Amino acid sequence: MAYVIGQPCVDVMDRACVDECPVDCIYEGARSLYIHPDECVDCGACEPVCPVEAIYYEDDLPNDLRPYLADNEAFFVQALPGRDAPLGSPGGAAKLGAVDADAPLVASLPPQGGEKPDNPR
Repeated sequence: MAYVIGQPCVDVMDRACVDECPVDCIYEGARSLYIHPDECVDCGACEPVCPVEAIYYEDDLPNDLRPYLADNEAFFVQALPGRDAPLGSPGGAAKLGAVDADAPLVASLPPQGGEKPDNPR
């Protein structure tokens, strides 16, 4: 995996990164966005546009966000509550649309407070 979306995105999901991604590899879960580890081309376009600074290159993840590396991958490779089978590699987030499920760590978090950035979908 190259880029990872961490806790600051939970319950915010601004989507500026989705608009910037040239390969459509940022998928929408119920409470967070997830970068597909095999579809990402490591361009880094998503990182600077994230208004809540939730996106990091894997090697640059702060220690407190390291668990999100496995959680982002789990979103694609595990069957999750609300989804009977692993998502796998659908080949693009736009054609799939939002998924009403989240990876285990994100799903276990209490609602995250704070203002949501003004970025209509």
